[in-house]
Parts: sequence; C-alpha cells; structure tokens
Amino acid sequence: MTRIELKNHPVWQDLTEVLEDLDTKVLVTEHLESCNYKICGYWDEQDAFYEEITLPRSLSAELVGTSIGITDRNRWIKLKFILKADRIVHEDGSNSNSKQNLGELTIIYDENLQFIDETWQINIDSPAIVAKHLTDMPLD
Repeated sequence: MTRIELKNHPVWQDLTEVLEDLDTKVLVTEHLESCNYKICGYWDEQDAFYEEITLPRSLSAELVGTSIGITDRNRWIKLKFILKADRIVHEDGSNSNSKQNLGELTIIYDENLQFIDETWQINIDSPAIVAKHLTDMPLD
C-alpha cells in the first residue's frame, strides 16, 4: 500500500497561491452591493422570520476562513467573513468607536468564481441592523 503525505505535496502550495491571489475584499463588496446591503427572507435562531434586513453600508468584512470543495463533478471555494459595523449610532445619539460584530457571511463560488450560494448569520439585536418582520411591512 502506498502512503501519501499531503503536507509537502505541491497541491498545497498551488492552493495557497490561489487563495493569496484572490481579492476577497472585492468579492465580498461586490456581493453586498449586488444585494443592496439587504437580506430578503431571513430566519433567526429563535425561528423568527424577517422579511427584510438592511445592513449598514459602512460595515467592514474580515475574511476568517476559506475552504475548497471537490466532488466527482463539481469544485467550489467557500469564503467565510465576519461582518462588523464601523461606527454605531445609539438611540440617544451617541456614537460608539468600537467595532461591533454584526454576524457572518459565507459565500460559495464555483471554479470560475461564479456565485453559487450564501449563508448569513446576523445579530438581529445590533443597533446597526434594521430588521423588518412581515407584520412591519406596509401594505400596498
């Protein structure tokens, strides 16, 4: 039986180069802009449904994880970001200079860097988030 050790295999160097060459800030910014900084149809951890969630445009995204997936027919890359509010204005009008965690965004792209899927985990209680329940939406 042949024993393969991947830790010194060139595939790791190749993957590292690909990930270093990706401009993940551009990818996440393009994604947020394409959805107009809104999430439509979101279920939170308490199974509450939100028709629409609006994120602040001043948020920053920090890449915290990457993974590559391969099946017999498909290949993809998964990028996980922490979303943070750059500045929060409280109800009393005061500002907070410390960044607040707004949640996470995971984006999956195919081998051609075409969008496949997204997963959001949002801190609904953050003052930087505007969340609308179905009952909050105006009737036309």
